[in-house]
Amino acid sequence: MRIRSRLLLLMSAVLVPALVVAGLGIGYLYNEEHAFNRTSMSETARAFALGLDNEMARRESMLRTLANSRSLERGDLATFYRFAAAVAQEEDSAIILSDLDGRQLLNTRIPHGAPLPRMLAVERENRARLGNEVTIVSDVYLPPANLGPHSFAIQVPVRGDGKVIGFLTMASFAAQMQKLLEAQPLPQGWHATILDSQGVVVARSLEPEKFVGTPVRPEFATKLKAHGEGFHEGTTLAGVPGTVFFSRAPRSKWVFLVTVPHTLLYGPALRTALFLGAGMLLLLALGALAALSAARRISRPVEALREAAERLGHNEHVEPGAFGTDELDSVSQAMAQASARLRGTTAELERRVADAVASFEHSQRALVQAQKLEALGRLTGGIAHDFNNVLQTLTAGLDTLARDAPEERRKLLARCQRAVARGTELARQLMAFGRVQELRAQTIDIGARLRDARTLFSGALPANVHLDYELEPALWPVTVDPTQLELALLNLVINARDAMPQGGRIVLAAKNEADGVLIRLSDDGEGMTEAVMARALEPFYTTKGVGKGSGMGLPQAYGFAQQHGGTLSLESRRGEGTTVKLFLPRARDAVVPERAAPPPHVAHGAGKVLLVEDDAEVRDTVAAALRAAGFEIHTASAADEALERLAAGELYEIVLTDVVMPGALNGVDLAREVKRRFPRIAVVIATGYSERAVQVPGVQALPKPYNLRDVVEALNSALRLQQQQL
Repeated sequence: MRIRSRLLLLMSAVLVPALVVAGLGIGYLYNEEHAFNRTSMSETARAFALGLDNEMARRESMLRTLANSRSLERGDLATFYRFAAAVAQEEDSAIILSDLDGRQLLNTRIPHGAPLPRMLAVERENRARLGNEVTIVSDVYLPPANLGPHSFAIQVPVRGDGKVIGFLTMASFAAQMQKLLEAQPLPQGWHATILDSQGVVVARSLEPEKFVGTPVRPEFATKLKAHGEGFHEGTTLAGVPGTVFFSRAPRSKWVFLVTVPHTLLYGPALRTALFLGAGMLLLLALGALAALSAARRISRPVEALREAAERLGHNEHVEPGAFGTDELDSVSQAMAQASARLRGTTAELERRVADAVASFEHSQRALVQAQKLEALGRLTGGIAHDFNNVLQTLTAGLDTLARDAPEERRKLLARCQRAVARGTELARQLMAFGRVQELRAQTIDIGARLRDARTLFSGALPANVHLDYELEPALWPVTVDPTQLELALLNLVINARDAMPQGGRIVLAAKNEADGVLIRLSDDGEGMTEAVMARALEPFYTTKGVGKGSGMGLPQAYGFAQQHGGTLSLESRRGEGTTVKLFLPRARDAVVPERAAPPPHVAHGAGKVLLVEDDAEVRDTVAAALRAAGFEIHTASAADEALERLAAGELYEIVLTDVVMPGALNGVDLAREVKRRFPRIAVVIATGYSERAVQVPGVQALPKPYNLRDVVEALNSALRLQQQQL
């Protein structure tokens, strides 16, 4: 193909897309201008419609003030007439008082005492249709002879002794709406119209004297009845094609129209399109002539460009050439620029590869850190399990010693039992960190629980920090672990306290929201930066000094919310305090009543029990305590051994088993097999640490560590339930 042809194609490839892009740009500008005009029309019409309703509301307020006047209440119509006449003169309107039968009692356009006409037929129809209790804004109408041109009225009921005894009407000329319309500024060429609820012209910014009282065209009237607002394309009453946006006022039901003629709405964009189109065609013609001229001078530089292209292909540096032809010089310059960009791209690619390697190394370090935390959590859970066994041995042993100990020794044993209780709480905290704690959830009255915990929260605060409660009455019940709830809120209160070293105010609020209960705890302390907010829920992250905080307060509260199907969110800004929102789902069950305190002494029991426990010290201590309580105790060190003895024909009334044990079966597996193969034997599972919850039908769970009273009650309860089922 000849160079001239190639240049013509190149020129076309450049100018034709430019022409297309210009056309798209023209279309975009046209659409934007059109959309802007339509948006302006809609906003103007809506604003004017609201202004129209405000005007009607003002008149209604005046009528209601008149209706409550003392002279009208006393029946002093002469005094009321003078009062109403002053208001009517100020408003350039007529005030009319009529009774329920439609007889006018006074009319400020007619001297007081002169004969008065009856209520207009349209007013009687409106009252018959809408009733006596509502305010009525009439459509435009022609009053009786000699009382004026087109008018409209607002009518309110007059009450006496708690019932409607008449009506008070303000009748005004439609020209007042014309003044309201003319006071509103509109863009050049736009015009506005006010219609009543039936589509009859009340006021019009263009030729009002010609069209007031005229209904709109039928097709437009149909659209007005079907829609509260919208656009309409058609012809105005004056026969001018245009676009209309209408908006119906919500109170008066009158309609405000903004009309823009098509010549004004579409004309500028069309003229711009024609002008730009002609310019692009001219540029296309000039480009063709320039291409033909340049073709004669391009042969010599072609070889230079080819060589430059080869250097560019090898990623070598290309210097721009000067060939005396703008197009060729541009190509040479473009190739030089492409060479520079290509070399820069290579350097950028190398930089990105280095960044990717660094990002991978960072991710690898984060993964290692996460694996460390996971391993630490599992290690903590295992320690908690072994710690539970130690506590169980101590609990059973202390309970056994306390049964027959003298009074002075019981006090010493009680102190030991309290120490064991503190150890139990420590074990639960370790389990929470290890994420293996089994929830002891129950449905509670959260309002009562929060009120009861106020003393606990206040005890954690210094004298210069004040705690306020804002609890909504009748809060919905929630299903939670009450101890964990109090711990989570206590952690939040302590965090708020530490954020206010100079003192301040903490607000704990709760309300029903959506399908749950939202607890909000706010303080006016130091607040958090965005960087601190981003890490606030990370375990062990803290901004407090060494020894002043573990960084587990917010993570524990967040974990509590997640475990119970809820959410926890933070709102904070530096210097403006912090708000923590804890959302808990609404419970579907009824509130569980508080259990009465157990009796101080251990109940006795009777029955043949198979105790399955792998820890020898726990097994021996618990067995001795249960024998002292009256049970016949046999022991097994593993679930496999216990199942073999049952299969061999040994008879027991109840099996008391731990969960985690060596061998092929654990305590949960043993419970399932016993319930399946030996349904006459009751089962109680003692559980402290387990990877899965105890979910065996008919099997009772006993939390570890337990005291002697708890285990005796659990065994007796399981035996009674088994006997009832048999």
